[in-house]
Amino acid sequence: MGRPTGTDARRSLAERRDHLARTARIARLTTRRAFHYAILKVRGVAADDARRAELDEGFAIRTAEDVARELGQMKGVVMKAGQMLSFIIDGLPPEARHVLESLQADVEPMAPSLAASVIEAELGAPPDEVFLDWDPIPAAAASIGQVHKAVTRDGRIVAVKVQYPGLDSTIGSDLDNAQMIYRMVSVVALKSLDVQGLVDELRARMADELDYRLEASCQSEFAERYRGHPFVNVPDVIGEYSTRRVLTSEWVDDMSWEQFLATADESARQRAAEVIFRFVQGAIYRVGVFNGDPHPGNYLFGPDGSVTFIDFGLVKRWAPGEFEGLIPIIDPLFERDAEGVVAQMESSGFLRPGHGLDPESVLDYVSAPYTAYFTDTFTFTEDFTQGVIRGLLEVGGPHAEVMHALTMPPSFVILDRVVWGMSALLGRLGARNRWRAILDEYRRDQPPVTPLGRAEQEWRQAVGRTRGR
Repeated sequence: MGRPTGTDARRSLAERRDHLARTARIARLTTRRAFHYAILKVRGVAADDARRAELDEGFAIRTAEDVARELGQMKGVVMKAGQMLSFIIDGLPPEARHVLESLQADVEPMAPSLAASVIEAELGAPPDEVFLDWDPIPAAAASIGQVHKAVTRDGRIVAVKVQYPGLDSTIGSDLDNAQMIYRMVSVVALKSLDVQGLVDELRARMADELDYRLEASCQSEFAERYRGHPFVNVPDVIGEYSTRRVLTSEWVDDMSWEQFLATADESARQRAAEVIFRFVQGAIYRVGVFNGDPHPGNYLFGPDGSVTFIDFGLVKRWAPGEFEGLIPIIDPLFERDAEGVVAQMESSGFLRPGHGLDPESVLDYVSAPYTAYFTDTFTFTEDFTQGVIRGLLEVGGPHAEVMHALTMPPSFVILDRVVWGMSALLGRLGARNRWRAILDEYRRDQPPVTPLGRAEQEWRQAVGRTRGR
């Protein structure tokens, strides 16, 4: 092996310095929040309930501001860890929710020369030699990489995702930092959060996400499964331009989430909502592989409400027995069978045996997120989603005893993120539909109840006939 070049050595030194700075920043953050939490507890001793609630809210807001300020300056695993906090932010006070939502926005892109160096290292030549045309200004920048628009030598317009260099060398320590962040935030909101389980799940998923070859394989699998689908579009991967740190796929010239919200009429909003819901349920129940990152930036929208699904870096694939361990809870929950719900929750690891909780209290607490499935037709709203999560996280509320006893099995972490991410999107869209009946199409193989369902059934039948030849 050759000796490292001067450029490589300088880059390695810069990466080590960046790593040390990131670790120090997280350490200072957790130390500050621990100190302020200690002060909070001292002040709360002599306070009445109203004053303690006020103190708790103030602490949550300051913690959110602190987390967003520090993580907003970072890329990679720590930034992704902050984005994954989105599954609890709807339950925080509005001010805290607002600052944490800023972590979902595009981050500062890397310099054009740095992106070009990654292309050259991975594809063997600078971008202007590899591609017929290359836009050095990224179309989007996120936690792990950024996307450039390009044209291949044979004239195809493509999206080229380029990974930020040096992430794989810091993943271990960054996950340790993520664990500190989650422990800190669990003090603010989800006190029974299984921090170790969450980090273990993040560790497994992030190791995959840093290898774009795995993401390319997942995206190709989804593109093939949904080829010719009446309302789901997944861009094809361009394999000859894809490597471990570069992922190239078809360019889709549709609207972003923000553009769609600003321009879509009611019909388009309702169509998009049903498409997202059906894609999520179909992947979970029929495919057994689902995208674990419901970030609205991972969807592109047509003016009629059609949806293109992009970014398959954080994909969850059911391990043997996982799905079977979680799904049995649904039937007794929908039947309002409190004893059955508790028994299944104990079996699945949500409750430890001997907890002594009242089954009706448990049912009342865990059924709140499923309100949409207890009526024939339901309208998701932002107030509904925020109200449910706020109730689930209210440490001094009527369900405090249940909340403190519950744990979150690692296999449920990504699914929970998907369900709440989807619900938040449906709330923003004001989605109204027969959600229980649509869910039963996937869960119980019931007949379709909407035009989109019937179109999908016809497509599945046609695919079945073709593959059966």
